[in-house]
Amino acid sequence: MSGRGPKRELAEKIAGEITLSDDPGATLRKWRTDFNISQTDLASELEISSSVISDYESGRRESPGIGVVRRLVNGLLGIDERRGGDRIRQYGRVLSAGFDSDVVHDLREYATSIPLSTLHDDLEATEIVTNNTTHISGHTVIDSIEAITRLSSEEFFRLYGQSTNRVLVFTNVTRGEGVGIALRVLNPTPNAVILHGLEEDELWDHARELARIDGYDLAVTNVDLEEMLERLAALE
Repeated sequence: MSGRGPKRELAEKIAGEITLSDDPGATLRKWRTDFNISQTDLASELEISSSVISDYESGRRESPGIGVVRRLVNGLLGIDERRGGDRIRQYGRVLSAGFDSDVVHDLREYATSIPLSTLHDDLEATEIVTNNTTHISGHTVIDSIEAITRLSSEEFFRLYGQSTNRVLVFTNVTRGEGVGIALRVLNPTPNAVILHGLEEDELWDHARELARIDGYDLAVTNVDLEEMLERLAALE
Protein backbone atom coordinates (compact mmCIF):
# COMPACT_ATOMS: atom_id res chain seq x y z
CA MET A 1 0.00 0.00 0.00
CA SER A 2 1.44 3.37 -1.03
CA GLY A 3 0.44 6.97 -0.43
CA ARG A 4 -1.33 8.45 2.54
CA GLY A 5 -4.92 7.81 1.55
CA PRO A 6 -7.64 6.43 3.83
CA LYS A 7 -6.63 2.82 3.12
CA ARG A 8 -3.09 3.41 4.34
CA GLU A 9 -4.30 5.46 7.30
CA LEU A 10 -6.77 2.75 8.27
CA ALA A 11 -4.17 -0.01 7.89
CA GLU A 12 -1.80 1.83 10.22
CA LYS A 13 -4.57 2.45 12.74
CA ILE A 14 -5.61 -1.21 12.85
CA ALA A 15 -2.04 -2.50 12.98
CA GLY A 16 -1.14 -0.05 15.72
CA GLU A 17 -4.12 -0.97 17.86
CA ILE A 18 -3.44 -4.70 17.55
CA THR A 19 0.29 -4.36 18.22
CA LEU A 20 -0.09 -2.08 21.25
CA SER A 21 -3.14 -3.78 22.76
CA ASP A 22 -2.96 -5.57 26.10
CA ASP A 23 -5.14 -8.22 24.42
CA PRO A 24 -4.14 -8.32 20.72
CA GLY A 25 -6.49 -11.21 20.01
CA ALA A 26 -9.52 -9.32 21.29
CA THR A 27 -8.50 -6.25 19.26
CA LEU A 28 -8.13 -8.36 16.12
CA ARG A 29 -11.58 -9.85 16.75
CA LYS A 30 -13.04 -6.35 17.20
CA TRP A 31 -11.73 -5.21 13.82
CA ARG A 32 -12.65 -8.44 12.04
CA THR A 33 -16.24 -8.23 13.26
CA ASP A 34 -16.35 -4.50 12.48
CA PHE A 35 -15.52 -5.42 8.87
CA ASN A 36 -18.20 -8.15 9.04
CA ILE A 37 -15.65 -10.77 8.00
CA SER A 38 -15.83 -14.33 9.33
CA GLN A 39 -12.81 -16.21 10.65
CA THR A 40 -13.24 -18.61 7.73
CA ASP A 41 -13.20 -15.83 5.12
CA LEU A 42 -10.14 -14.16 6.64
CA ALA A 43 -8.32 -17.49 6.87
CA SER A 44 -9.17 -18.25 3.24
CA GLU A 45 -7.84 -14.85 2.19
CA LEU A 46 -4.55 -15.58 3.96
CA GLU A 47 -4.49 -19.24 2.85
CA ILE A 48 -4.27 -20.53 6.41
CA SER A 49 -6.50 -22.62 8.64
CA SER A 50 -9.39 -20.84 10.35
CA SER A 51 -8.17 -22.42 13.59
CA VAL A 52 -5.10 -20.17 13.37
CA ILE A 53 -7.32 -17.07 13.39
CA SER A 54 -9.35 -18.56 16.23
CA ASP A 55 -6.19 -19.30 18.22
CA TYR A 56 -4.90 -15.73 17.83
CA GLU A 57 -8.24 -14.20 18.86
CA SER A 58 -8.67 -16.46 21.88
CA GLY A 59 -5.09 -16.02 23.08
CA ARG A 60 -4.24 -19.70 22.64
CA ARG A 61 -1.51 -18.71 20.19
CA GLU A 62 1.31 -16.29 21.05
CA SER A 63 0.58 -12.67 20.14
CA PRO A 64 1.19 -12.10 16.42
CA GLY A 65 4.39 -10.36 15.37
CA ILE A 66 4.59 -7.36 13.05
CA GLY A 67 4.73 -9.52 9.93
CA VAL A 68 1.64 -11.50 10.89
CA VAL A 69 -0.25 -8.35 11.88
CA ARG A 70 0.56 -6.84 8.47
CA ARG A 71 -0.83 -9.92 6.72
CA LEU A 72 -3.97 -9.89 8.85
CA VAL A 73 -4.60 -6.20 8.19
CA ASN A 74 -3.97 -6.55 4.45
CA GLY A 75 -6.39 -9.47 4.45
CA LEU A 76 -9.15 -7.45 6.08
CA LEU A 77 -8.68 -4.52 3.71
CA GLY A 78 -8.38 -6.78 0.67
CA ILE A 79 -11.71 -8.47 1.41
CA ASP A 80 -13.35 -5.09 2.04
CA GLU A 81 -12.09 -3.76 -1.29
CA ARG A 82 -13.53 -6.71 -3.19
CA ARG A 83 -16.86 -6.17 -1.44
CA GLY A 84 -16.93 -2.57 -2.62
CA GLY A 85 -14.72 -0.87 -0.04
CA ASP A 86 -17.52 0.31 2.29
CA ARG A 87 -15.39 0.30 5.44
CA ILE A 88 -12.46 2.03 3.76
CA ARG A 89 -14.71 4.73 2.30
CA GLN A 90 -16.48 5.20 5.62
CA TYR A 91 -13.16 5.76 7.36
CA GLY A 92 -12.09 8.14 4.59
CA ARG A 93 -15.20 10.27 5.04
CA VAL A 94 -14.57 10.60 8.76
CA LEU A 95 -10.91 11.49 8.16
CA SER A 96 -11.79 14.11 5.56
CA ALA A 97 -14.13 15.77 8.05
CA GLY A 98 -11.24 16.06 10.49
CA PHE A 99 -12.45 13.56 13.11
CA ASP A 100 -10.99 10.44 14.71
CA SER A 101 -12.98 7.29 13.99
CA ASP A 102 -13.55 6.69 17.69
CA VAL A 103 -15.44 10.00 17.83
CA VAL A 104 -17.36 9.78 14.55
CA HIS A 105 -18.36 6.33 13.31
CA ASP A 106 -19.76 7.55 10.00
CA LEU A 107 -20.54 10.78 8.16
CA ARG A 108 -22.48 10.68 4.89
CA GLU A 109 -24.28 12.94 2.45
CA TYR A 110 -27.11 11.37 0.44
CA ALA A 111 -27.41 11.73 -3.32
CA THR A 112 -31.04 12.77 -2.82
CA SER A 113 -33.05 13.62 0.29
CA ILE A 114 -34.87 10.70 1.88
CA PRO A 115 -37.95 10.65 4.13
CA LEU A 116 -37.04 10.78 7.81
CA SER A 117 -39.72 8.15 8.39
CA THR A 118 -37.82 5.76 6.10
CA LEU A 119 -34.68 6.10 8.19
CA HIS A 120 -36.68 5.60 11.39
CA ASP A 121 -38.23 2.44 9.96
CA ASP A 122 -34.85 1.09 8.82
CA LEU A 123 -33.32 1.67 12.25
CA GLU A 124 -36.39 0.46 14.18
CA ALA A 125 -36.42 3.87 15.84
CA THR A 126 -39.25 5.13 18.04
CA GLU A 127 -40.08 8.78 17.38
CA ILE A 128 -40.40 10.70 20.65
CA VAL A 129 -40.75 14.31 19.49
CA THR A 130 -42.03 15.27 16.05
CA ASN A 131 -41.14 18.58 14.47
CA ASN A 132 -41.44 19.80 10.90
CA THR A 133 -38.69 17.64 9.40
CA THR A 134 -39.99 15.32 6.68
CA HIS A 135 -36.80 14.67 4.66
CA ILE A 136 -33.10 14.58 5.49
CA SER A 137 -29.98 14.92 3.37
CA GLY A 138 -27.40 13.01 5.40
CA HIS A 139 -26.38 11.53 8.75
CA THR A 140 -23.52 11.61 11.24
CA VAL A 141 -23.03 8.78 13.76
CA ILE A 142 -21.24 10.06 16.87
CA ASP A 143 -19.96 8.48 20.07
CA SER A 144 -21.66 10.80 22.56
CA ILE A 145 -19.10 10.42 25.36
CA GLU A 146 -16.10 10.97 23.10
CA ALA A 147 -17.75 13.94 21.37
CA ILE A 148 -18.85 15.69 24.54
CA THR A 149 -15.52 15.25 26.29
CA ARG A 150 -13.22 15.96 23.34
CA LEU A 151 -14.87 18.30 20.83
CA SER A 152 -14.94 22.07 20.99
CA SER A 153 -18.11 23.95 20.02
CA GLU A 154 -16.50 24.74 16.64
CA GLU A 155 -15.78 21.05 16.07
CA PHE A 156 -19.36 20.19 17.00
CA PHE A 157 -20.51 22.30 14.05
CA ARG A 158 -18.43 20.15 11.70
CA LEU A 159 -20.56 17.17 12.69
CA TYR A 160 -23.16 18.63 10.34
CA GLY A 161 -21.07 17.87 7.27
CA GLN A 162 -22.57 19.82 4.37
CA SER A 163 -25.96 20.57 5.93
CA THR A 164 -27.91 20.79 9.19
CA ASN A 165 -30.71 18.97 7.35
CA ARG A 166 -29.46 15.66 8.67
CA VAL A 167 -29.78 13.18 11.50
CA LEU A 168 -27.19 13.19 14.25
CA VAL A 169 -27.13 9.66 15.67
CA PHE A 170 -25.54 9.56 19.12
CA THR A 171 -24.22 6.22 20.38
CA ASN A 172 -22.99 5.29 23.86
CA VAL A 173 -26.06 6.94 25.39
CA THR A 174 -27.53 5.98 28.77
CA ARG A 175 -30.31 8.57 29.26
CA GLY A 176 -29.59 11.32 26.75
CA GLU A 177 -28.95 14.03 29.33
CA GLY A 178 -25.46 14.91 28.09
CA VAL A 179 -26.56 15.01 24.46
CA GLY A 180 -29.52 17.26 25.20
CA ILE A 181 -27.37 19.73 27.10
CA ALA A 182 -24.58 19.68 24.49
CA LEU A 183 -27.05 20.42 21.68
CA ARG A 184 -28.17 23.54 23.54
CA VAL A 185 -24.90 25.27 22.59
CA LEU A 186 -25.41 24.63 18.86
CA ASN A 187 -27.12 27.28 16.78
CA PRO A 188 -28.68 26.18 14.55
CA THR A 189 -29.48 22.73 15.91
CA PRO A 190 -29.75 19.67 13.65
CA ASN A 191 -33.12 18.84 12.13
CA ALA A 192 -33.23 15.39 13.71
CA VAL A 193 -31.52 13.43 16.48
CA ILE A 194 -31.54 9.70 17.24
CA LEU A 195 -30.27 8.42 20.57
CA HIS A 196 -28.88 4.90 20.21
CA GLY A 197 -28.78 2.25 22.91
CA LEU A 198 -31.83 2.98 25.03
CA GLU A 199 -35.58 2.45 25.15
CA GLU A 200 -38.18 5.19 25.38
CA ASP A 201 -38.82 4.63 29.10
CA GLU A 202 -35.09 5.07 29.84
CA LEU A 203 -34.98 8.56 28.32
CA TRP A 204 -33.99 11.54 30.48
CA ASP A 205 -37.11 13.33 31.73
CA HIS A 206 -36.18 16.67 30.13
CA ALA A 207 -35.05 15.31 26.74
CA ARG A 208 -38.48 15.80 25.15
CA GLU A 209 -38.77 19.36 26.42
CA LEU A 210 -35.32 20.35 25.11
CA ALA A 211 -36.06 18.80 21.71
CA ARG A 212 -39.26 20.83 21.44
CA ILE A 213 -37.56 24.06 22.58
CA ASP A 214 -34.61 23.63 20.22
CA GLY A 215 -36.76 22.39 17.34
CA TYR A 216 -35.37 18.99 16.41
CA ASP A 217 -37.08 15.66 15.83
CA LEU A 218 -36.08 13.16 18.54
CA ALA A 219 -36.12 9.36 18.34
CA VAL A 220 -34.51 6.41 20.11
CA THR A 221 -33.32 3.02 18.86
CA ASN A 222 -31.79 -0.03 20.46
CA VAL A 223 -30.73 -1.91 17.32
CA ASP A 224 -27.22 -3.41 17.41
CA LEU A 225 -24.57 -0.79 16.57
CA GLU A 226 -22.92 -2.72 13.75
CA GLU A 227 -26.31 -3.61 12.31
CA MET A 228 -27.31 0.04 12.46
CA LEU A 229 -24.18 1.10 10.58
CA GLU A 230 -24.87 -1.56 7.95
CA ARG A 231 -28.42 -0.31 7.47
CA LEU A 232 -27.27 3.30 7.23
CA ALA A 233 -24.70 2.32 4.61
CA ALA A 234 -27.47 0.75 2.54
CA LEU A 235 -29.22 4.11 2.29
CA GLU A 236 -26.68 5.34 -0.26
